[in-house]
Amino acid sequence: MTATLDAFDIRQSALRIGRVALKVRDLDKVAEFYEKTLGLRRLSASADRVTLGSAKTALLEMIATPAAKPRDPNEAGLFHIAFLLPSRAALGAWLAYVIENRLPVQGASDHIVSEAIYLADPEGNGIEVYADSPLSQWHDAAGNLLMGTKPLDAEKVVLASQGSTWSGFPDNGLIGHMHLQVGDTDTSEKFYRDILGFGLTRQRPGAAFFGSDGYHHHVACNTWNSQGAGMRSADAAGLASFDILLRSSEKKATILDRASKAGIGIDRDGEAVSINDPWGNRINLLAA
Repeated sequence: MTATLDAFDIRQSALRIGRVALKVRDLDKVAEFYEKTLGLRRLSASADRVTLGSAKTALLEMIATPAAKPRDPNEAGLFHIAFLLPSRAALGAWLAYVIENRLPVQGASDHIVSEAIYLADPEGNGIEVYADSPLSQWHDAAGNLLMGTKPLDAEKVVLASQGSTWSGFPDNGLIGHMHLQVGDTDTSEKFYRDILGFGLTRQRPGAAFFGSDGYHHHVACNTWNSQGAGMRSADAAGLASFDILLRSSEKKATILDRASKAGIGIDRDGEAVSINDPWGNRINLLAA
């Protein structure tokens, strides 16, 4: 289940996604779902918090918030967390596991740059499990990014596993991107491109995609369910925060300078620094 030579090394991106935190109403139920369905390992746990990940990396933190309102699917916030597997073989092994255990999925797509399967956790938080396609397939002859949506050939994906079995989330798996619901994509561009410094990699009706250093996208924003949405409800379950890992301290200083000049509040706690996007999604800026 190793990556091919013709693969994008997402760990080299100047900006990439780190740990994601969710506020959940039923901590035990949601944690068990991610352990069973994605094979995430329990790295730490207390009465009100569980952290899951690969054997090497914390990826998902769940914070018990039993009094929180159920997430509103039309509010700004999380569309899905995208878990990146290191190869098509790994995706095939996971898909075979899903089929064998009759785990519910919501959809599957071939995006040219990647192959993806979609589902949701028990509280409605969207999940994508995907593997990148070979880098040589990402662009046309003119260098344009070829992102699209076609039906997934699930049989071929399973065959790519070559009979290997799913034994839990791989050590070199990561969160590849965050897909958010927002009120409008123009505002998302002003924040994720102009403040954070991601490149705008693709636009489609009601959606914008942002990536760093040539990756197809580390962040996506859409208005498909949330056109015109304002600030998120602070007392709702769902996304609590997500980390953006920065390759250099200079990058962090540049982002904070742009945020300050734009009048965006900056929260500091020692070395920890956080800012909010225009809809109240909290972003922690951390050294990779």
